Amino acid sequence: MKRTIKHFLSLFTAVILVNCGNSGSLQGYYVEHQETKNFISQDFPLSMIEIDKSQFSEEQKEAYASVDKLNFLGYKASDDNVEQFNAELAEVNRILSDSKYQELMELRDKGNKISVKYIGTDDEADEIVLFGSSKDMGFGIVRVLGDNMSPDKMVTLIHALQKANIQEKQLDDIMNFFK
Repeated sequence: MKRTIKHFLSLFTAVILVNCGNSGSLQGYYVEHQETKNFISQDFPLSMIEIDKSQFSEEQKEAYASVDKLNFLGYKASDDNVEQFNAELAEVNRILSDSKYQELMELRDKGNKISVKYIGTDDEADEIVLFGSSKDMGFGIVRVLGDNMSPDKMVTLIHALQKANIQEKQLDDIMNFFK
């Protein structure tokens, strides 16, 4: 009996160590860096952001309703941390290059890059990741978490949010961090 308990505890410990030591995941990256110098981390439910949904299509309303919360992690670039910025940017790019992240869309403009990826199937995403980087400002990652999120509907929601009148003061903490 002692032997069985000992084997069980060894197996349990190994599983915990493997799961906790998964620093190759985006979630692991968040946990490791959320209180690190030059980083800002903020979690908030989508309901905290006041958005006028009156112009949304039914598809956009469904997509909006499927989102529960957003996890934001940002890194502020400066002349003093160029080497660290490049290392952190390379690490995030390495994580997001994993085959489990499927490309939804990507935009590039004058050294700035925004990409949207997701984990899941074409019909249902478990997680949507928005990643933007700029050599002048730094980078930001938003993990979109929810239930029954559809990648296609999320693209239409992103387009609607770009046109939406979002109160800037709701995002002041994040925007001030990058100034």
